[in-house]
Amino acid sequence: MEWVSAPNIEDAPLPPGAMAEWRARFLAGRGSLERWLERERGQLPPWFVVGFGGGIAAWFWLSGPRQWAGFLCFAAGIALIGWTIREGRTERAFGWFGLALCLGFSLIWARAEMVASPRLERPTVATISATVERVETMAAKGDLRLTLAPSGGALPPRIRVSIAEKDVPQGIGPGAMVELRARLAPPPPMALPGSHDFARDLWFRGIGGVGRAVGPLKIVKPAPGGGLDSVRTSLDRHIRAALPGPSGTIATAFATSDQGSISKDDADAMRRSGLAHLLSVSGLHIAAAVGAAMFLSLRLLALSERLALRFNLVLVSAGFGALAGIAYTLLTGAQVPTVRSCIAALLVLAGIALGRDAISLRLVAVGALVVLIFRPEAIAGASFQLSFAAVTAIVALHSLPSVRALFQRRDEGIIARCVRALGAMVLTGLAVEIALIPLALYHFHRAGLYGVAANIVAIPLTTFVIMPLEAAALLLDTIGLGAPLWAATGFAVDLLLGMAHRVANASGAVALLPAMPRAAFAMIVIGGLWLCLWTTRARFLGLVPAALGAMWAAATPSPDLLVTGDGRHLALVGADGTPALLRDRTGEFVSDLMGEAAAYDGEPSFLAASDFAQCSRDACVARIDRDGRSWHILATRSSTFMDWRKFIAACVEADIVVADRKLPPQCAPRWLKLDRLALAETGGLAIRLDQNPQVDSVADRIGAHPWAE
Repeated sequence: MEWVSAPNIEDAPLPPGAMAEWRARFLAGRGSLERWLERERGQLPPWFVVGFGGGIAAWFWLSGPRQWAGFLCFAAGIALIGWTIREGRTERAFGWFGLALCLGFSLIWARAEMVASPRLERPTVATISATVERVETMAAKGDLRLTLAPSGGALPPRIRVSIAEKDVPQGIGPGAMVELRARLAPPPPMALPGSHDFARDLWFRGIGGVGRAVGPLKIVKPAPGGGLDSVRTSLDRHIRAALPGPSGTIATAFATSDQGSISKDDADAMRRSGLAHLLSVSGLHIAAAVGAAMFLSLRLLALSERLALRFNLVLVSAGFGALAGIAYTLLTGAQVPTVRSCIAALLVLAGIALGRDAISLRLVAVGALVVLIFRPEAIAGASFQLSFAAVTAIVALHSLPSVRALFQRRDEGIIARCVRALGAMVLTGLAVEIALIPLALYHFHRAGLYGVAANIVAIPLTTFVIMPLEAAALLLDTIGLGAPLWAATGFAVDLLLGMAHRVANASGAVALLPAMPRAAFAMIVIGGLWLCLWTTRARFLGLVPAALGAMWAAATPSPDLLVTGDGRHLALVGADGTPALLRDRTGEFVSDLMGEAAAYDGEPSFLAASDFAQCSRDACVARIDRDGRSWHILATRSSTFMDWRKFIAACVEADIVVADRKLPPQCAPRWLKLDRLALAETGGLAIRLDQNPQVDSVADRIGAHPWAE
């Protein structure tokens, strides 16, 4: 049968009865919606959403209730001034922007109080009877991470416990009743200024304690089975069974958004090569799922002449695409980038149904607003920022008339079309990389520089080869014929991983930066938004704050001394930039933490092996020279009792003393005494030693936010 094109519904012949009534209702509803959109056009400009998000970000930035109240008054003043001075477009814009600031600020403040729940105050070992709420596979570590709701009231209402996967019996899953013994601790605070704030994340999830199981886990009542969590877990295990090894962990991330199975080496390679965004189910993956559903449904339905003549098949296929996007979003856990992408896809499909141009910055703004209304805390995370920055950069670039004219389709030879398409991919990739580099440097202290070249190959490979092969393999597994496609999927994933490792290991592949000043980051973000959202020549004014922020960030020196909040771990940064760790037996997490904070790409050394320190089993004394001044640092590195007289004498000769214990009053260094009591007030520290030494503390960054208590 020949393909039959689907005409517009307005041109379809009117059947009698119910079909005529359905057509009339559809056209009436469509006309009403189009009139409403035209009437409301311009009432939700992207700058309103920027103000809403800015209010949320301001709450995270400002330190306490007095500053919060002052900001609300300031924002309310902007709104009142904008609406009361005189009737004008500029004045109304100020009014709406001030209102948006107030709404966003009030929303996140209220949500932070609403999600408050009890937390552990000190480490403890407890026997727990609990209901399993969530199971996460951490295959790279051989663990399962369980979110539990304990019974009895002695523990917080929700805790998170890790346990070796081999120690978990059959029947584990959401809804299961379990008994176990675990070593628990309060949510871990930000370890160093500028590092990730796990306590903030756990606060908004209502998790009051974390820890690890001690001994076996007993299942009192097996999981009832069914539900999306069960489907996700089964799919995870099925894919990793079909593709053992690294390729299976990457394929699992594409299908379920679970990155816990990916090894550290592979995750680092994807990040350093600029391909980490492929592992987070977002716009690329949703677009592939929606596009595949629309294409297949349209082709199959068009085989019927009766359906093609009586229905708008484009509209019907858009419905199938919407269902596919929603199902994929739910299957992958409805993470922030996935929800954002699904919302954007639904808006695009609605635009297709209404015959409107839906790909616009207004669409991006609506998607961001929906996410922020329901999960305002997402704005502080790297996932939200990277996702929306990439999409905004793409849409803003292709909204430029000159770019549209350059890359629009035209009647030309195949070579010219390929060159034009390649140019569009390169320019788009370059715009995305420029938008993402400041965000990556702020959150991860490093950013891949060769991402444009890598993505030109990786994105088509993922979209048109890996994901279709994986979907087809899963489909054919239902009749036992998926093995050949799994082999092809594994080969394609291995190509992707191999390219990531080669790019990551290339010379100059990564840019490094210590903790970026928050004001510099804010200037870059404001400048970037100004550049993307304005459509006149005034947009280029955004280059000024962006350039100033970038220069400020680039000029930020690395710290000379890093101290964690418990006083157990310390790193002195040598003249060559290599951090030297206090303790010889330092875990991988702390080693990576110190390397990132010092903007060092490599394995840190140890104080005991350095030429500027002398260490015993219990303490180290180091001397470093900065700007013509010598600094003497004394740090304890064991819990063993030391000779009191010798220690007091060493304290007096030191400029800085660091210890994980309470030190006696007689220990009086020349400048800083960082013992357990002092560090309990300041948290982790990053110290710059020069003629005017500077101290950046975790306490200054967190302020009086509720998770700091």
